[in-house]
Amino acid sequence: MSLINPSPVRAAVPGPAGLPVIGSLLDLRRDSLGAFLRARREHGDLVRLEAGPPGLRSVFYAVFAPEGVQQVLATQAANFRKEHPLYEEVRQSFGNGLLTSQDTDYLRQRRLVQPLFTRRRVDGYATAISAEADAVTTRWRTVQDGVVDLVPEMNRLALRTVARILFGLDVEAAVAAIHRCAPVINDYVVRRAYAPLKVPRDWPTPGNLRAHRVTDELNALCDRIIAERRAAPGAGPAGAPDHQDLLSLLVAAGNEEDGALDATEIREQVLIFLLAGHETTATSMAFTLHLLARHPHEQTRIRAELASVLGDRAPTAADLDRLPRLTQALKESMRLFPPAPVVSRRAVEATEVAGFALPAGADVVVAPWVTHRHPDLWEDPERFDPDRFAPVREAERHRYAWFPFGGGPRACIGQHFSMLESVLALATLLRSHELTAVDQRVPVAAGITLQATGPARVRLRAL
Repeated sequence: MSLINPSPVRAAVPGPAGLPVIGSLLDLRRDSLGAFLRARREHGDLVRLEAGPPGLRSVFYAVFAPEGVQQVLATQAANFRKEHPLYEEVRQSFGNGLLTSQDTDYLRQRRLVQPLFTRRRVDGYATAISAEADAVTTRWRTVQDGVVDLVPEMNRLALRTVARILFGLDVEAAVAAIHRCAPVINDYVVRRAYAPLKVPRDWPTPGNLRAHRVTDELNALCDRIIAERRAAPGAGPAGAPDHQDLLSLLVAAGNEEDGALDATEIREQVLIFLLAGHETTATSMAFTLHLLARHPHEQTRIRAELASVLGDRAPTAADLDRLPRLTQALKESMRLFPPAPVVSRRAVEATEVAGFALPAGADVVVAPWVTHRHPDLWEDPERFDPDRFAPVREAERHRYAWFPFGGGPRACIGQHFSMLESVLALATLLRSHELTAVDQRVPVAAGITLQATGPARVRLRAL
């Protein structure tokens, strides 16, 4: 499908009629991911959706074809900004870090933070990643009935890993606080972002008070650790480059053009790394393991690859390119269960997408959940098939047929870190245990990230 239609631009974007008063509000609240899939199937690759009663109605446009996704995220990225209500709520709760900042603020932050995420720098954290994964395999050998739920297991592993790399020796305090506070803040942000009528944040409602309490707790934790680093930079986790944790590097970051990050800016970056970073990677690992537990022939094939490449040694950063089958399974899992299933933007100026006119100020979403299942791009799209990501087949597809890390100038800065952590941790776990699925299906919902709403249990057999 051509992105720019040579025929006259059409103004009436198709979409579901919904209910008479509230439009598609109930469908979106009950199952937004299913609603988006139906919208594409019934109305095409650009869909107009309305939700809410008259006077409080939200109108937005969902773009599903890869050409349209590329336009929104890359070729016209300057016109599609992070001014959607979801980003404003994230900004209010977590600060103006890399995820939400824009314009000169974003460019300055990106220049200051980018050196911390070079491939060489990130590869230096491989030992810390493997150590945390090893600890999980040791604990798994003591599980009494041999059954674990991969969702909390991988959440804990990813959180401990990112906290160790960020904070060094302060892992336990950080993990406990984030485990307690993050779900409260995430739920608060999503509910406010899509509420037709928002109660001001400073009103003393139970929801506001609860969210303020946990936000203050996380801010205080980060401020304390940052102050300690500024006073006496400490050694980081084993294997960290120059024996420094990421927080110490953030404190030291600076250049003549951009200056340095102040304490508030450092806290805002840390919160985004902790919360967004660990949840997305945890989702990728949990669903990869669960899919392999449901497809034992693929699990066996990957285990043979691990034995051939690694032998008895621990995986290293150099192995990332030596484990193609495991990497293909991870990518296929991220196709079926993209950690960020829906991405929001707002059009600054009127523009044309897929032959339709969009007005200035239009809220626009692109949905990996839908594009990753587009039948014109993926044969039998619900089937788990790591062969889809063989190099030859990847090269044949549109760049934006698969975009779990976004794209364009706002592509995820932590992409290499996430892939490295996932591959090394999965290699460690799969070499240690054989997994058999207990739950065949895992229900999910869209929050800030993809959320499992039921268990993903597997039975373990130590090898």
